[in-house]
Amino acid sequence: MAGAYDDRDGKIWMDGTLVDWRDAKVHVLTHALHYASSVFEGERCYNGKIFKGREHSARLLKSGELLDMPIPYTVDQIEEAKYAMLKANGWMDAYVRAVAFRGAGEDMGVSAARNKVKLVVAGWEWGAYYGDAKMQGAKLGISKWKRPSPETIPSQAKAAGLYMICTMSKHDAEAKGFSDALMMDYRGYVAEATGANIFFVKNGEVHTPLADCFLNGLTRQTVIEMLKEKGITVHERHIMPEELEGFEQCWLTGTAAECTPVSQIGDYRFEVGQLTKDVTKAYEALVRA
Repeated sequence: MAGAYDDRDGKIWMDGTLVDWRDAKVHVLTHALHYASSVFEGERCYNGKIFKGREHSARLLKSGELLDMPIPYTVDQIEEAKYAMLKANGWMDAYVRAVAFRGAGEDMGVSAARNKVKLVVAGWEWGAYYGDAKMQGAKLGISKWKRPSPETIPSQAKAAGLYMICTMSKHDAEAKGFSDALMMDYRGYVAEATGANIFFVKNGEVHTPLADCFLNGLTRQTVIEMLKEKGITVHERHIMPEELEGFEQCWLTGTAAECTPVSQIGDYRFEVGQLTKDVTKAYEALVRA
């Protein structure tokens, strides 16, 4: 697939109907466009099977619940929609995007309880998120924007509004020649990249930021489980920025990022070491099993 995302061949599932790609439209007064009343999931389908698809669908419903935006579908119905979309497009390997949002309706202000919540499921064929970083390691800048306190918004919701500072951070990083940006949290601890969780290695043990104010990614959880099964010690804890100097290896995890080695964060350098390679290889095998 190529070209602008609003001008492609294919089918998109919209509230129970498969529509032509170019006809998948919403009104300009859709509430989500003005007030970010939207939650979403990013998933990958490998060999015809969506990895942890039901977990993603359950998290979508939870995100809607956390944002006082009940989604009128069940996990089974969302799964059916995703596979219908994939079948209609003839894809066995693809990225899947399910997004729920408040549509246009009787309300057009901050309050929008009378506006129906819509569900759309789209997809596209997508390769490695960081290009050749699988071999060489991604390079990250350090964002000036921080992950907000969970007292400002439910941090375990995959809410569209939370990604605006990610877009700003990534644009700034790319302008400086980096692939992405590392973000700190509101307290100054290391948090995550703009769309991926982060792991570090020191003396054979793994350290990863405690997910207490940002999304505890499903890929993150999967990798932690894999590491523990191999007998590798994993520390989920608060990490100070100055600790970056002492870490030897680093990688990112996320549905889009999968497992991607990191070679640089700001002025700090990391080797694409054996543990990083082993985790990357093991994850690739798992999702295609």
